[in-house]
Amino acid sequence: MLCGRYMNDHRKSHLTATKRVLSYVRGTMKLALLFPIEGKEANIELIGYSDSDWCGDRSDRRSTSDYLFKFNNAAIS
Repeated sequence: MLCGRYMNDHRKSHLTATKRVLSYVRGTMKLALLFPIEGKEANIELIGYSDSDWCGDRSDRRSTSDYLFKFNNAAIS
């Protein structure tokens, strides 16, 4: 988790950001994704895509990558 990077040298802004993240998580705990299945013969499909670019950022030569997972044609990650 990104908040854990600053445990040894933390500032007030880091504490404020961490509290904001925890407040968001507390407020969204009852939310969920529902994926209805239409009978026993329904096709369950999980598809994953990924892409990467090695040293694509011209300013700092960092690589970037990303991914997408779809379950029954709905993006889940």
